[in-house]
Amino acid sequence: MPPIVIDLRQTDDSRDVVHRAVQTLAEGKLVVFPTETVYGVGASARSRKGIKKLYEAKGRSSDAPFALAIKSAEEALDFVPNLGQIAERLARRCWPGPITLVVDCDGGKGGEGKGLISQLPEEVQRAVAPDGTIGLRVPAHDVVLDVLRMLAGPIALTSANRSGEPDAVTAEQAVESLGDHIGLVLDDGPSRYGQPSTVIRATDKECRCLREGVVGQNALDRLSSMIVLLVCTGNTCRSPMAEVIMRQLIAKKLGCSDTELENRNVFVTSAGIAAAPGCKPSPEAVAVVKENDLDLTRHESQPLTEKLVRHADLILTMTEGHRHAILRRWPNTSGRIHTLRSDGADVNDPIGGSTAIYRACAEEIENSLRQRVDEYDFR
Repeated sequence: MPPIVIDLRQTDDSRDVVHRAVQTLAEGKLVVFPTETVYGVGASARSRKGIKKLYEAKGRSSDAPFALAIKSAEEALDFVPNLGQIAERLARRCWPGPITLVVDCDGGKGGEGKGLISQLPEEVQRAVAPDGTIGLRVPAHDVVLDVLRMLAGPIALTSANRSGEPDAVTAEQAVESLGDHIGLVLDDGPSRYGQPSTVIRATDKECRCLREGVVGQNALDRLSSMIVLLVCTGNTCRSPMAEVIMRQLIAKKLGCSDTELENRNVFVTSAGIAAAPGCKPSPEAVAVVKENDLDLTRHESQPLTEKLVRHADLILTMTEGHRHAILRRWPNTSGRIHTLRSDGADVNDPIGGSTAIYRACAEEIENSLRQRVDEYDFR
């Protein structure tokens, strides 16, 4: 029987489509999904029947694993609790998006970190993690994500073509390749990128590209870098001083100049929770850091944004009030955010004060940063 094809571009209400896709997967049938890369075909990762059909549709051996499509970067930790530092960075910064992360199922901890993968049927585990690693992906397509939110479990996902054939970038190509093996096709026109996801093998400290795709190596290097974010109120006094001081301290720890930090994949930036964009730093802040051969003259303030918060590996706030404000808006930062002072005390705002007050503030910031820099491995 030929598959049912639904044109998403002609659908007024996607909820019925989502329900139909969920039902099809729950029945052990295959669904062709549009993604931002190429069209994919998926089965419920809780369905032995669906996994068997997926192998039949692809026409490939059982030793070629399928990726596991999940609904968010946060859910990745449910499946692989010890995801690893680099993988966590890439997941947080790239998902939803065209990257598949191949990680150790136990996070490289010798079996100590078993997650929800171990609760999938054995046949499914062999299909998605035959060698102790698993490929995880969060596709950047609203309908796919809606299906994942409603489905009881993830989706075993692979490209919607027979093994050895070209990737399908349209629903028509997917149907031509897979034909009667599939139960439902969701057609959303040509794929946005028209090329496969980048597949990355990520461990705790490094990543390497297994398959080139949408995201290139230069972008991967940036995306896997360590990012430190210093936060105050207006981003004209405390956090800019902290930014240049911390850059200097990290460079000293790594044995390089502060201008070489980005080549070491370490980025330090600052922002303000109530900052206006493009404001110059206070003259007193510029003068005080200049005493230590640091330059703030080119600094321009920037407001704190969701992207800055999501990308940062370490967020240091000048006060407990700043920390609470960020946590209220972005509660998933709890493991990455701290007050600059390890005792939780505030670094008071020197705005409007004398140069001596600014100098005392800068010294307080530097003393606190020295302790923070000692605590972290900036790799």
